[in-house]
Amino acid sequence: MHVDHLLRLDRLDLSLVWGDETLLGHEIAGVTATDLEDPARFLQPGEVVLSGLVWWSRDGAAARTDRFVSALRRAGAVALLAGEETHGHVPGELADACRRHRVPLIAVPPHTSFRAITEAVYLRQWGELNRHPAHHALPENVRLDLDHALEHGATVGELLDRAFAHLGTPACRLLTAAGRTVARTGDAPELPAREAMAALAGTRGTTLRIDAEGTDFDTWYLHLPEEGQVPPRVLQEIAGLLGRHRRREDGKRAEHGPAATELMEAVATPRADTGRLRRALASCGLDSRPSYTVVAAALEPNGNAGADGVAALTEALRHLPSATFAVAVGDDDAATAVLASEGDAAEAVAEHLRGIAGLIEACRPGSTWHIGLSDPVDASALRTGLTQARYALAGARAGAPASPRVARLRDLGGLALLLAGVPASVREVYRETVLGPLAKAGRGSGAMLLETLEVFLAHDCSWTRTAEALHVHINTVHYRVERIERLTGRDLSRLDDRVDLRAALLSR
Repeated sequence: MHVDHLLRLDRLDLSLVWGDETLLGHEIAGVTATDLEDPARFLQPGEVVLSGLVWWSRDGAAARTDRFVSALRRAGAVALLAGEETHGHVPGELADACRRHRVPLIAVPPHTSFRAITEAVYLRQWGELNRHPAHHALPENVRLDLDHALEHGATVGELLDRAFAHLGTPACRLLTAAGRTVARTGDAPELPAREAMAALAGTRGTTLRIDAEGTDFDTWYLHLPEEGQVPPRVLQEIAGLLGRHRRREDGKRAEHGPAATELMEAVATPRADTGRLRRALASCGLDSRPSYTVVAAALEPNGNAGADGVAALTEALRHLPSATFAVAVGDDDAATAVLASEGDAAEAVAEHLRGIAGLIEACRPGSTWHIGLSDPVDASALRTGLTQARYALAGARAGAPASPRVARLRDLGGLALLLAGVPASVREVYRETVLGPLAKAGRGSGAMLLETLEVFLAHDCSWTRTAEALHVHINTVHYRVERIERLTGRDLSRLDDRVDLRAALLSR
């Protein structure tokens, strides 16, 4: 299949932005969907690249765009298919960069899904393989056995073992972008997620991306730690088989999406309908559990989690052994999960998410992930659990806006807990009203005064301990505090004024 064949498929409604006849005649070897700013290490020569342009913004657009397109060129991509949904159009800077680097650029309208494009490519490729049996690299008996196993619902682990059995079962793992082991052959020892991600990013061994409509967080990769053990064409055919399995499983999970959405709506309803909630839990395989933990997560910088937020939270929870949960977008646009839990399991879930948060963020450089968890609740108190999780999420975002943070309600102090329920716009106005004069104190002075105020309050207004913590003379602390009081109009010897300033600091 050539690039120009995609443009001829009326059902996709694609339009050419730039590309000459020679470039459009290049053959397509595969498809990769990505929104990494530099995706070169995850691409294979001959692939078309699907991008929703989440990485693009007007700030530094030219440099960022040139870096992205040059990465495609270096990796040997044959075309870029850019989605119009995020920005409403294909940016002019992107067209200019594609013209400079000679990478065909095709616009994908909002109503055309990346899944439809991926399926169009692979249906065409599989059709061509079926018409030309000689193209198969696997022995015919192995290929027929694998096709039969796939048709009869074999697990991905069974497919992996069968695929490599005739090759002596070399060590091989099927990994997600976040380092979760989906399956492995018998000779491949268990690998912690952090080490698995390092292996995918490293130069040792052989890594193939499994072509399916995964996200930045759960794309599959076939990884062999040793090179040269399996012929490349055999690996490509095995990867294609695993891609077919992934697309089938994704289709089945998509069918359960409405059930998860119905559960979140039933939980969020102000007046609980016990029958509706019980039926929704049963549809998600969560009925008759002793307790539940509600998890709310926000993927920054946009704060609107959407499908990506659901994918990130789903991938993180799948790292938990034997976890049963349902994830959907809540009515506040945050990814929300109801997770079956027992006893002290909520704390274990929190610790797990703290450990995995950095790996989830690494799948999309520049993103920040915040999570709030409820206390364990029974089915009748799930709405209370949802409120707790949302409060904890708001506290996590307010307390550490630029770094990942996982918070339970009990992790938030009294004032922090109260402020978590205050709308962000109100907190911003309050912060600016109280601390604005310090920020305008002059270059360098504002940051210094804010730091002094924070340390002074944290040390219970002790002049000596504040001086020690800041490594300055005690007279310097006196001078700075006097200046803070003069600029803000607050008296730090008064409790009410201390609370005002502390609340403003927590509203950052």
